[in-house]
Amino acid sequence: MTTDTTQSLPATLIDSFGRRVDYIRLSVTDRCDFRCVYCMTEEMEFLPRSEVLSLEELYLVAQAFTELGVNKIRLTGGEPLVRNNVMSLIERLGRLDGLRELLLTTNGAQLEKYAAPLHKAGVNRINISIDSLNAERFQRISRVGRLDRVLAGIEAARAQGFDRIRLNAVIMKSYNEDEVLALTDYALSRELDIAFIEEMPLGNASDHDRESTVCSNDWVREQLEQHYELIASAAKTAGPSRYYQVAGRGSRIGFISPVSHNFCADCNRVRVTVEGRLLLCLGNEHSVDLRAVLREQGGGVEALKQAIVAAMSLKPERHYFYDKDHVQPVRLMNMTGG
Repeated sequence: MTTDTTQSLPATLIDSFGRRVDYIRLSVTDRCDFRCVYCMTEEMEFLPRSEVLSLEELYLVAQAFTELGVNKIRLTGGEPLVRNNVMSLIERLGRLDGLRELLLTTNGAQLEKYAAPLHKAGVNRINISIDSLNAERFQRISRVGRLDRVLAGIEAARAQGFDRIRLNAVIMKSYNEDEVLALTDYALSRELDIAFIEEMPLGNASDHDRESTVCSNDWVREQLEQHYELIASAAKTAGPSRYYQVAGRGSRIGFISPVSHNFCADCNRVRVTVEGRLLLCLGNEHSVDLRAVLREQGGGVEALKQAIVAAMSLKPERHYFYDKDHVQPVRLMNMTGG
C-alpha cells in the first residue's frame, strides 16, 4: 500500500528559526555578457549545458515553490536575458497560480530588446545594475560592458511602465566611491529608485583584495545626507533593502548592507542555482541538490516539494561575511545567482 505524503506538506515554508520563506531567487544561467570585477573572473569557465537545469526543470522548481506558499520569484543569473529562449520560461512563470510578484535582475544591456516582452509577460519590477556613469570606468568595472547599451536599456524599461525600476550600484573604494552623488542624481532625475550594495566576499574574482575595496553603506549614507534630506521609509520589497525617501521626491534610496548591518534575522528568501542547488543562505554552503531529485530520483513537483520542505531545517541563522573565524564561500556571484 502506498502512502500519500502530499497531505502532510505545509502550506507555507517556515525554517527552524521561525522565519517564513516566501521569496526565491531563481538563477536561469551562470553565463553573462559582462565580467564584472565583483562577480566573475575575466576568463570564466561556465557549466557544461548538461549540468544546467532545462527551462522545463526551472519551471517545475518554481511551481513547487509557489505551491508551498512562495509568492515572489526573482530571476537572476549570470545575466538572465542571455539564456536562449528565456522568454518562454518567463511567460509561463507569469501565469503561475499564487505568484504575486515576478521580478528580474539584469545588467540592462539586453533591455532594448526585451523590456516590452518582459512587461507583457507579467514582470512587475526590474533591478538594473549600473556602477558608473563614466564609460571608461564602467568598462573597467564590467571589463567588457558598454555603458551606452545599459543607458538605452534603462530608457527602454522606463517606457514600459513597470511597477518600479531600481538601479543597483556596488560602491568600491578606488573604483567608484566618488560617483555616489552622480548615480543618485541620475536615478532621481528619472524617477527611479537606487540601491547601494556592499561588496560581498563570494569567491575570488581575481581583480582586487575585497577587504581593501569594500565600502560601508554607513559612509555612503553620510555622503548622501550632506546633499539630500533622507527620511526613513517603512517601504519593504521582496529583498533586504532598507529604504529612505528623498524629501520632495518619489524615488527611494535603498541600502543593502550584508557586511556592516547583518539583516539575517528577518531573512525570507532562498536561492536556486542554475545547476539546481537550493542554497539556504547567501553566505553559507548549506544546500540541497534539487537536480538530483528531478533527474536521478525521477521526481516531479511533489518530490521537489518534499525536498524543499525538508531543506528548511538546514537554513542557518546567519552569515559571517569577512569574519576570519568562519569559512567564506568560494563560489562566485554568477554561480550563486546574483
